[in-house]
Amino acid sequence: MLDAQQSQPLRCPVHHDHPGEGRLAHAPAEHPPVPQAKVGVLLANLGTPDNYDYWSMRRYLNEFLSDKRVIDYPAWKWQPLLQLIILSKRPFTSGANYKSIWNHDKGESPLMTITKDQTAKLAERIGAQFGDGVMVDFCMRYGNPSTKSKVDEMVAAGCEKILFFPLYPHYAGATSATACDQFFRALMEQKWQPAARTVAPYFDHPSYVDALAQSVQRTYDAMEEKPEVLVASYHGMPKRYLLEGDPYHCQCQKTTRLLREKLGWPDEAIQTTFQSVFGSEEWLRPYTVDHVADLAKQGVRRLAVIAPAFSADCIETLEEINEEIKESFEEAGGEQFTYIPCLNDDAAHIAALGQVIESNLAGWTG
Repeated sequence: MLDAQQSQPLRCPVHHDHPGEGRLAHAPAEHPPVPQAKVGVLLANLGTPDNYDYWSMRRYLNEFLSDKRVIDYPAWKWQPLLQLIILSKRPFTSGANYKSIWNHDKGESPLMTITKDQTAKLAERIGAQFGDGVMVDFCMRYGNPSTKSKVDEMVAAGCEKILFFPLYPHYAGATSATACDQFFRALMEQKWQPAARTVAPYFDHPSYVDALAQSVQRTYDAMEEKPEVLVASYHGMPKRYLLEGDPYHCQCQKTTRLLREKLGWPDEAIQTTFQSVFGSEEWLRPYTVDHVADLAKQGVRRLAVIAPAFSADCIETLEEINEEIKESFEEAGGEQFTYIPCLNDDAAHIAALGQVIESNLAGWTG
């Protein structure tokens, strides 16, 4: 505690007097150390269980499915069903699905591996442009590393400003909004609260669309027989959310249109669908798993699927699309199913994300 009789006034911080040094030029010796002022860039993805065993899966699913942004039913109705029925069974099936795609060499899910790689490459790009005055890291909305832990680390490291970047190209209450909610909760606990910005959806950013088009063209160029139809499969949501004002559906449709225009293809060459339906109410249609079967029954023998709403491959792409949805197509008579991987840490994707970050840092860096 500083002596109230001190005649020398404190000025916190005094890096305005000595730019870049982060020193308290006029503070007494007893003043606690203050790190050099920095800007933080905090990437955020959905999350991942720590392992695929029952209890790891149960903890993860409980956090995820208890989020009111994801399941907005009244707690008195939803929680008994979740705790007594869903979480007694689903950890087994979900755990088996995760086990089938797990990165056993690194002991983590593919989403974790890819997010780490994306962060490392973005940190290198941002560091080359702005130096060590900008700190880049990532967090998960559910599971580890938690949003709070990473905000704490950034504040402790001297980040007086934090740019929060949900890695979802399209806005949805159940993705971007809940990630930002958690970020704001973490800020509420800070004694010295940093200034904050959040990154807007980038579903129509030219570099993002270019990266998608490049991934499609690269896949098609390597094939002797090209797919007859490309399905752009987006994560689904209840139709009710659209009617209540969520813009996700419209943003997905625009991404498909921009991708088609970039490739120079006719309207029928790319079709928009929605996957990962959960619960009994109607979700956005058409459902991917049913639509690919319908295409096969209509005579489509060669099909490709891309997942533009996912910034990194995960359980919904590696297991659901490349296993369940593929099986639905083949069982209905389809012969050639091609999954086009997410953009992940592809150079064009890192360049697009880097451009988004750099534009959002305007005025915060020298």
